[in-house]
Parts: sequence; structure tokens; C-alpha cells
Amino acid sequence: MDLGLEGKIAIVNGASQGIGYAIAGALAGEGARVAMSGRRAPALDAARDALTRATGGELLAVPGDIRRAEDCERIIAGTAAHFGGLDILVNNDGAPPLGQFLDFDDDAWRRAVDRNLMSVVRCIRAAAPHMKTRGAGSIVNITALSAIQPIAGFGLSVATWAGVIGLAKTLSRELAPEITINTLAPGLIDTPRLRLVAEQSPDEMSELIRDIPLGRLGDADEVAAAVAFLVSPRGRYITGTTLAIDGGLSRATF
Repeated sequence: MDLGLEGKIAIVNGASQGIGYAIAGALAGEGARVAMSGRRAPALDAARDALTRATGGELLAVPGDIRRAEDCERIIAGTAAHFGGLDILVNNDGAPPLGQFLDFDDDAWRRAVDRNLMSVVRCIRAAAPHMKTRGAGSIVNITALSAIQPIAGFGLSVATWAGVIGLAKTLSRELAPEITINTLAPGLIDTPRLRLVAEQSPDEMSELIRDIPLGRLGDADEVAAAVAFLVSPRGRYITGTTLAIDGGLSRATF
């Protein structure tokens, strides 16, 4: 299926590995020109080179730390200048530390807010004018299932990603009709981060997998496919939604 993304200009944050890498690959494979951002320049360069070989697409590595306001602005401005505009923004990063609420001080909360919430605020604020100039645009935020089905010990992530969900719903009204904005909440996806967790707690991970109705971990490419659809013309009537990609793990009815 041709999603109509040929020549579209996209930014994917956190693209050196895992879900971000898969998203960058999916968009490039559909013909989009993709800027990949990440904090570690060597890993980012290697990821760009691998996807260039795999897709034959036009990919740009833009190192930066989206926890910093100046880097958010530089990533957006640099991409728009290099490619001549911007059509798609995918806000994606790692997650704050796990732990009990009483163990985190104000500094930990400030870091979590900068990483999960303010990075999204700043990137959208910088990207939206470029999209409006082109008459259309699409934004997708990557959170996690814990944002809609909270888990003990995930307080930093849950609270800040809940802010992202609320922001996206608000912006689906403020940025319309030119720009769509949606949020994905992946469940247990087979990524380097999840493999590390599995190595540390193999019994707990096995129990979690048994609770997934589809009986397996998700694949990063399955998340990427949803992103590609949402940012394509075929997904233009979907905005303000939060979509769980979790093999049925969520017990919510909507």
C-alpha cells in the first residue's frame, strides 16, 4: 500500500535505536526524507547509515538533546533549513528512572518534566509554524501503556506522559485543521531497553508476557507502521486520539 509519503519531510527524535529507529526506517521506506535526532552522535550516525543502505532513502543525522530547549529549536530549524520545510514530527525519547514516589526529589521531577513533557512542548512549538506554512502537518507523540494504565514505580513517566496526552488533545483543536496530532502508547515492545529489563527480572517479564492476550511481545516495526499510517494522507481524519499498541494488554474499554 502506497501511503502517499513520497517527498514528505519528517523528524524522528530518539531515532538511534528501538522504536524511534523503526519509525525512521518506516518513513524512509515510504519515500519520506527523514531527519533522525539523538543524543549520541556515533550511534546516530551508524543508525542513519544502516537505514540509508536498507531503504535507499534520504536520511539526515541531527545530534541533539531534546531535554534542552536550545537543542529542540536547533533540531527543528536545522531540519527545515536542510530539506526546505517540515511535514511530520515524531516526539520520541527514553523514559525517566523507575522508583517509588517518595524516593524522588524536585530535581528528579524537573528532569522528568524536561525529558517527557517540555521536550514535546518545545518541539511542537518550533515545528508547528513550519507545518502551517506548508498548509498541513502531522505530529505523533510516543509515550507508553503505563500512561493510560499506570504501574507502581512508574510515577515520573506516568505523570509527565499524562501531560503529553492532555496537551495533544488540546492541540488537536488549536492546531486544526492544518495539523493533526495523535499519541501512541506502546505496551511491551521488543527493544534494547525492554531486553535489559528482562535480563534483570526474567520471571517478572515472563509473567507479564503471559498476560498479553496475543501471547507475545510487540515488534518495533508494528509501532512504526501505525505511525506511518497516522502521518499519511490516509490518516488525515484521525486527530486527538491516544492509541494503545499492546497486543490487548490494556484492560481499558476505550
